[in-house]
Amino acid sequence: YPAYEFVSALSRICGANASALEKEIGPEQFPVNEHYFGLVNFGNTCYCNSVLQALYFCRPFRDKVLAYKSQPRKKENLLTCLADLFHSIATQKKKVGVIPPKKFITRLRKENELFDNYMQQDAHEFLNYLLNTIADILQEERKQEKQNGRLPNGNIDNENNSLPDPTWVHEIFQGTLTNETRCLTCETISSKDEDFLDLSVDVEQNTSITHCLRGFSNTETLCSEYKYYCEECRSKQEAHKRMKVKKLPMILALHLKRFKYMDQLHRYTKLSYRVVFPLELRLFNTSGDATNPDRMYDLVAVVVHCGSGPNRGHYIAIVKSHDFWLLFDDDIVEKIDAQAIEEFYGLTSDISKNSESGYILFYQSRD
Repeated sequence: YPAYEFVSALSRICGANASALEKEIGPEQFPVNEHYFGLVNFGNTCYCNSVLQALYFCRPFRDKVLAYKSQPRKKENLLTCLADLFHSIATQKKKVGVIPPKKFITRLRKENELFDNYMQQDAHEFLNYLLNTIADILQEERKQEKQNGRLPNGNIDNENNSLPDPTWVHEIFQGTLTNETRCLTCETISSKDEDFLDLSVDVEQNTSITHCLRGFSNTETLCSEYKYYCEECRSKQEAHKRMKVKKLPMILALHLKRFKYMDQLHRYTKLSYRVVFPLELRLFNTSGDATNPDRMYDLVAVVVHCGSGPNRGHYIAIVKSHDFWLLFDDDIVEKIDAQAIEEFYGLTSDISKNSESGYILFYQSRD
């Protein structure tokens, strides 16, 4: 709906849908200070709408974005537009309805030509771009504050530290992986850490998230032309290599690699494999020196891809709000049963049929 005129017609139609949702939840059950607003689709923006809804229901993220909104006005950027949108949802007079995220989409298209068209985009690429852009904006603002010699706590900061401070994006989403390599000749283990804001895992047919994560940490043997240069032996040696999680994030964003490039087709195809994602998750592939190995996670949101390929199809979001689940399909919002989540695991038959399958999962830590 590129034209704005559709919005009023749309809100009339959605008004009926919205009041039905309000009735279904019931006035006593409706969470205080909560608003469920669909987002208007501007032509191809379901990839964006679904990710924004998922992030809105990642409460630590929402709270930080709303807190950012209450700071003194800054010049417009992607984060100010996101803060305005979240604030607009959070302060609506009505409990349910539809909102056009026009300013945010306009800004997004202005800032990144990848999204400046009417083609379907990849929700995971958008999530990645959004989180990294917000972190960059916050780091830049922090740098400006330091240069002006004042930090929020009134400290005069010394410029010795070259690494930028972690932002609240990092505090919420960043975890650390450790890449352990063990030389098979001298048994020396060397490890290298790398940070992530989301984890991308390979998918296989008829498996579960736990299985995918285990696969992520499988031991790989480096041999023949892939031998590893061992500093101790001072030569190339056979080695075992594996990836483990060293620091678990507050919110774990898991991206299922459902789009695979097929050489014979010269295009990406969708793997609609059935991958079960539980409502509760405990990670087992943590390293020996992990800071919080026993963290329990609860599923809070899922971005679902509907269709057969990355550039066609549609995205929706299912989110947990208080004790119930909602489905956001652009401007439509519906309450769904927790059992219905099973419908988004994927298909057991390998035929590349149209499927509605979990694509990005957001798990929030209990502690």
